[in-house]
Amino acid sequence: MNELNAIKNNDFKFNKNYGQNFIFDKNLLEAIVKDSNISEQDEVLEIGAGAGTLTKVIASHAKKVVSYEIDTNLKPILEENLNNIKNSSIIFLDALKTSLTDIESNFDDDYCIVANIPYYITTPLIFKFVGKTNRVKSMNIMVQKEVAQRLVATPKQSDFGSISVILDFYADVKILRQVPKHMFTPSPKVDSAVVQINFVKNKYSCNSEVFEKVVKSAFSNKRKMLVNNLSKDFSLSKQEIIDILSSLNIDQNIRGDALCTNDFVKISQIISINNKK
Repeated sequence: MNELNAIKNNDFKFNKNYGQNFIFDKNLLEAIVKDSNISEQDEVLEIGAGAGTLTKVIASHAKKVVSYEIDTNLKPILEENLNNIKNSSIIFLDALKTSLTDIESNFDDDYCIVANIPYYITTPLIFKFVGKTNRVKSMNIMVQKEVAQRLVATPKQSDFGSISVILDFYADVKILRQVPKHMFTPSPKVDSAVVQINFVKNKYSCNSEVFEKVVKSAFSNKRKMLVNNLSKDFSLSKQEIIDILSSLNIDQNIRGDALCTNDFVKISQIISINNKK
């Protein structure tokens, strides 16, 4: 494969600090992009271009692809592998440290994210976009399998946490496919999965800032009852929290991991009203 030859010819050394695990299997790359449902009208953001293997396939399906890559040692490899790809561009910057305004200035309209994300930035990268912008239509991202399970977890499951609830507030989330570790070069220690996050504008009617604060408070200490966590983080007494739960027919002894997104929305709506008084 030409992309792999470029790696070898440039004597490239994989950098563990950047979580570099590349995919060279063309069938898998095509499947990932096909799953994303992008079309010739879509502009796409890729984070972590790597050797440009996924970039090339995205470009063949999209209007254009803009890729952020932190490792400048990959520049000659990407120049070689993407030489004839006119609708792709590489920006050698850390996407996490680049402002959302600067990132979005690359796009004329709403855009999609398709990426094989380095494991170590998965959660902060998701939260860089989720709840911060209305311009992302979808995220189709390769993540660690265990992380993928957290993203789609439901109440009372061991993987269920604040990120599960917050993502469900903004989007419909599902695991599209699992990818064994041997599909990567070099092979990571764990398997991966492709997760699709389809954003739904105004999925719930609620103040998003209050909602996120409620959810994060509920999971700040999973062993504590919801009443204790919320009374600590909001200017409300335990009795006031108990009254709110009682009005919603929610047990006052419940913990956050037993509540669904709609429960958190209802609690947040009442807290928002109380804060305005």
